[in-house]
This record gives sequence, C-alpha cells and structure tokens, in this order.
Amino acid sequence: MKELIDRLEAGQELSKEEYASLISGFDSQLSEYLFEKSCRLRQKFYRKDVYIRGLIEFTNYCKNDCLYCGIRRSNKNAERYRLSKDDIMLCCHEGYDLGFRTFVLQGGEDPYYTDEKMVDIISSIKTGFPDCALTLSVGEKTHESYKAFFDAGADRYLLRHETANPMHYSKLHPSGLSWQNRINCLYDLKSIGYQVGCGFMVGSPYQTAEDLAQELIFLKKLKPHMVGIGPFIAHHDTPFRDEKSGTMELTLFMLGLIRLTLPYVLLPSTTALGTIHPLGREKGILAGANVIMPNLSPVSVRKKYLLYDNKICTGDEAAECRQCLQNRMKSIGYNVVTDRGDCVSPSMQL
Repeated sequence: MKELIDRLEAGQELSKEEYASLISGFDSQLSEYLFEKSCRLRQKFYRKDVYIRGLIEFTNYCKNDCLYCGIRRSNKNAERYRLSKDDIMLCCHEGYDLGFRTFVLQGGEDPYYTDEKMVDIISSIKTGFPDCALTLSVGEKTHESYKAFFDAGADRYLLRHETANPMHYSKLHPSGLSWQNRINCLYDLKSIGYQVGCGFMVGSPYQTAEDLAQELIFLKKLKPHMVGIGPFIAHHDTPFRDEKSGTMELTLFMLGLIRLTLPYVLLPSTTALGTIHPLGREKGILAGANVIMPNLSPVSVRKKYLLYDNKICTGDEAAECRQCLQNRMKSIGYNVVTDRGDCVSPSMQL
C-alpha cells in the first residue's frame, strides 16, 4: 500500500482500482505514513499558514428536498429565516475587523434571493471590502445567473457535487435533481472564470470504497481550486435519520489522498469534522488541510442553519470563535493568517 502513496507523492496517477484498494485497506499505520507525505506537500506550497473564511449562512429556506439535509423543503420543523442585506453587511464589517479577508455567502436554494437581489448584495460587499474575496455557495443556477454574479464581483463559487457516481447521487436526492446538471454547473463556473470549489460527504448512505475512488478520479479531471469534504452526519428530521455517520478516520484519510492527488488545492478542515470529534479540525490540518471556516452569522440564527445534528459553534460570538480557532491552530504549530488565501498554483488559475 505504501508504494501507491509513494507514487501519488511523485505525481503519478492511480487507477480507480488502486485508489479503492488504498481506501478499503487503510489503517492507522498507513494513515500516519500518508499524513507525513500530505503535510510535507502542503507545507511546500502553503507553509504552516491556515486561511480563514468567514461563513455567513444567510438563508435556510431551500426549494430542494435532498434526503440528507436538515434544511430540506419537507422539514416542517425547521425554523426558517433570511438575512437582509444590512444584516449581511454587518457580518462582513465584524469579520473584517477580526481579520477575515474572505467571506462565504452560503444558503439554501432560496428563490426569494433573485439575481437582482444577489447582484446588489455582491456588489455592495465588493465595494465595501475591495481587498476581500467573496465566495458564493447558493447551489445550482443558470449560466446567465453565474455570469451576473461574477460580473458583480464574486470571486469563488463552492458547489458540492456530493458524489461522482450518478447512481449514488440518485439515492441521495429526489428524482427532480440531476447529477449531470450539477456537474454541468461546475464546468459552467470554471468557464466563466470563478475559482471553483466542489466536495462530497464521506460515509454517506450507500457509498462504497469504489465510489470514493471515483471521487479522486473526478477531482483529478475537474481540477478544482478547493475541495470541501466532511463526514456524513445524520439529521433527525430527514429520511436518513437512522443512518450511520461517516468516520473521522476515513475522512482524514481522504483529505490526505486529495492533497497528494491535487497538491495545490485549498482544502478545508470542516465544521463537520469538529462535530464528530473534539479535535477534528486540528486533525484535519494535520492530515493536509489548510483552510478553516468560522461562522460569522448572527448568533440568533446559527442554530437554525442545521444541516446535520449536533453542529458545533452555534452559540459562539464571531470574535470568540476566531480567537478559539487561532489558539487551537497555534497549539499544533500552525498559524491563522489574515489573507485572501488564493490558490497558489498558476496552472490552476483560469
């Protein structure tokens, strides 16, 4: 198994079968060997810097009914909310003062936020904070909408594809959603000029080692600027409420493999990792990640944006969360930096 990791480190491509054998046969010893390689490669390009993204969860309304998601349309127990433009701008002001130079506007696919409203919000943020990057994560849109948002000043777009296997996708989503359309959206975003992020859940229902191997093949082909992964965690008001959660160990192993597969990629250590283990985010950094995404949303709405159960940091003030994460990263020898945190590879710029 170690020779496969050595080949990845050397820049060689693995087959789907080779990736699958690594994933199905990993253990703590192989993980330690992988993390030594992935951290060394990450430090080659990003040193021990950890970039922070200020996450603003501005709406938990969603027109979709994904089977795993706590803000799915059919969840009548979700307490819905929307932030106004003024609310969002206040979050940005607070975040800027705390050293954030990237803001992430994330929400459900909420028709209330028309293209006109989104363009107004985007242009206001970019005018008020011209030295900051703005990431959008608002789901599937038309090419025209994506272009309007980009022209208004959006720099990046995060669209988690959830799985690279169309059959698996159909088991996680209602029939009205199309895997092919989601993939087309990612390529639309690349063609427009966004820095593009994708991602998937580790340990989601019906997922196999072969599915995870296919993820790595897909990532190698897409060449995204960022990949956001985290363990699947069930939500009590979804059809998957009784499904087993993904594991931290496999998620960390996948982080290491992604780092070796795409050396330049921006790789978050996600809140879901911190939810499944008290030191999950630190372990993510030590597996090869280099981004964390603290919450800048108003404390009053954080518990309402519950994609999965037991989500952490729903009650912290932004300043408390920022200082806490800075101390946590320092404890493992890493530095939270005030920086846009762009992807460093010239070959990956569009």
